[in-house]
Amino acid sequence: MKYIGAHVSIAGGIFNAPLNAEKIGAKAFAMFTKNQRQWHACNFTLAEITQFKINLKKSAIKPEHVLPHDSYLINIGSPDAIARKKSLRALIAEVERCDQLGLKLLNIHPGSHLNQINEQECLNNIAESINAAITQTENIIIVLENTAGQGGNVGYKLEHLEFIINKIKNKKRIGVCIDTCHIFASGYDIQNKENYTAFWHQFEKLIGFKYLKGMHINDSKSTLASRVDRHQSLGEGHIGLECFELLMQDKRLDNIPLILETPDPDKWPSEIKLLYKFTQ
Repeated sequence: MKYIGAHVSIAGGIFNAPLNAEKIGAKAFAMFTKNQRQWHACNFTLAEITQFKINLKKSAIKPEHVLPHDSYLINIGSPDAIARKKSLRALIAEVERCDQLGLKLLNIHPGSHLNQINEQECLNNIAESINAAITQTENIIIVLENTAGQGGNVGYKLEHLEFIINKIKNKKRIGVCIDTCHIFASGYDIQNKENYTAFWHQFEKLIGFKYLKGMHINDSKSTLASRVDRHQSLGEGHIGLECFELLMQDKRLDNIPLILETPDPDKWPSEIKLLYKFTQ
């Protein structure tokens, strides 16, 4: 079964996220657990945690189908040791917040070398930081999102994700989220069945579906291999609808959160309906 949703707002309180997902017909959702553009976060109160769990149950969305996203400020691949340490503390805090809410996953961007170190050094920094975060926390699976490769971001090759996973000591606490816009922008053509099949064959060979914990479902404003991260509404970008129909009919993608990050929230209800129509 497919579990489709979108990245919803937490305005007014974290406990509103499940209700916002329910309103758009979602069976899964993503959210930030705090203001994603600030380092500081107020601790959850017991009342907030309790209300979140009540609303999650009311929405009939399971904890394993919630894919929280970490702060955009975090860069555990940073060449600067002080900045990397600050990012690690923030990542640990994010993991702890997800655990307090009774969730299972935390989606993260791998990191950036900022054009100051090479990619392998950056990847080693990321793996080292994730190992430290896992050692100091419990329960939550840290989910690496592939990137478009914009700027100094690593993670735009499947080999990057493979490298990091191989370095992680506790494999039960690591996973992958594949973003369709990022796939396309980084150079993997998934527009038709032949290329779609080839991509997932490579994914299975290098990483394996056991590590696939979620997906971001987005069309792309940018062209193939542009390395530019620009999401577009479904069917309005350069990927086209065939890819999304293939995704919805692919049984290997059952039972994980499939999250829209398309740019127009007003279209989310119709996009969710369209994706479910493709499953029939």
